[in-house]
Amino acid sequence: MSGDTLVGSRIRERRVMLGVKQSELARQAGISPSYLNLIEHNRRRIGGKTLLTLAELLKVEPTQLSEGAEATLLNALRVAAQSDEDTSAELERTEEFAGRFPGWAQLLIKLMQRSEALEQTVKTLTDRLANDPQLAASLHDVISTVTAIRSTASILVDTKTLEPEWQARFHRNINEDSRRLAEGAEALVRYLEAAPDTDEEIRSPLDEMHAYLAAKDYSIPEVESSVGDARIGAIVAQAEELASDGARHLAERWLHQCYRDAQALPLSDLREAIARHGLDPEALAEALDLGLPLLFRRLAMLPSKEFGPIGLVSCDASGTFLFRKPVPGFSIPQGAGACSLWPLFGALLNPLTAHVAPLLQAGRNQMPVMSYAVAETVSPSRFSAAPGLTALMLLLPGRVADDRQEPRVVGATCRVCPVTTCGARREPSLLGEGF
Repeated sequence: MSGDTLVGSRIRERRVMLGVKQSELARQAGISPSYLNLIEHNRRRIGGKTLLTLAELLKVEPTQLSEGAEATLLNALRVAAQSDEDTSAELERTEEFAGRFPGWAQLLIKLMQRSEALEQTVKTLTDRLANDPQLAASLHDVISTVTAIRSTASILVDTKTLEPEWQARFHRNINEDSRRLAEGAEALVRYLEAAPDTDEEIRSPLDEMHAYLAAKDYSIPEVESSVGDARIGAIVAQAEELASDGARHLAERWLHQCYRDAQALPLSDLREAIARHGLDPEALAEALDLGLPLLFRRLAMLPSKEFGPIGLVSCDASGTFLFRKPVPGFSIPQGAGACSLWPLFGALLNPLTAHVAPLLQAGRNQMPVMSYAVAETVSPSRFSAAPGLTALMLLLPGRVADDRQEPRVVGATCRVCPVTTCGARREPSLLGEGF
């Protein structure tokens, strides 16, 4: 009997294992008990929507019901085999391996999942070391105090004829600085020992702003109206995610920008253009007669439930991120130090040129994204100063304009990039020999 004809048997086995009555499951799924009985005895085919509903009620992946545990196991083994480019696993013998050694196959999958979790932990901790404001302040205080003690001690050693009054003053300074050093070191140790869970992010003002926008799905309908600009202050004041003054300032500045963009391109006009041209930035910009930077920002603020995930990254001329909206399969580090191969930085070098390229970020569970990058001036030109530049990169996951064009392999940041033969590498990777 084929796998497709056993869907009903798997549903019945799962229902019995959970102790759910057939009539109760049918009621929750919105179907008749007689129809569910026919499905469970493999006498009726099951539709996709009903299968998804039953899988949710039975707390199991839909593939476990439609294809069985064997198919899920085989798919996981194929993912594990393809995760390491340097290893040539015999993909054609995957079914034989899973059939002869099911225990070893399960162990291999668990080890791969554990490795993925550890890599994610390394990425998170590396990001924290580079961007944790409290850790940076504590280390700065310790280093400054050590420098002061060393400077005072060198004066006492090098000056042979020092007046008693000055000598006593320097001794007092060393005593006070050493006490401050001990207190700072103890505070640093306490912070490291009581560090929050690694799954949580360090909340700088920029992180707080992104947490607020993420909670809103990056869509703030209140700002879209003609009176939205006047309400921004009240909106920001009521946001629980914005705990610091810096975060509230950044959020206000971004929401004012969103208001100006919404007045230049109303949501109704954008929806109508997308209905005609799809999510094609070039076609949309031409049809709407608007610049790409404004269009990128408007696309990034569309609700994901309606239009799917749309990512956006912006940075200033130094490469420091000003805005980050990630998409599945493409990691965006905090602060600066991102992969220099991103088209975002190419746009800074050529601000009058729009850049488009399919990207594939190195690592596990990544997926191709289509990237569109452009730079714009944010301050007028002056003879006494160069104009300020901001670069933006729009990310559309799963969309490749030309199947014949190979995606450009890029990283997130050098410290967690597995590509060993990259000419743009700045420092060794923690995931390879550099660790």
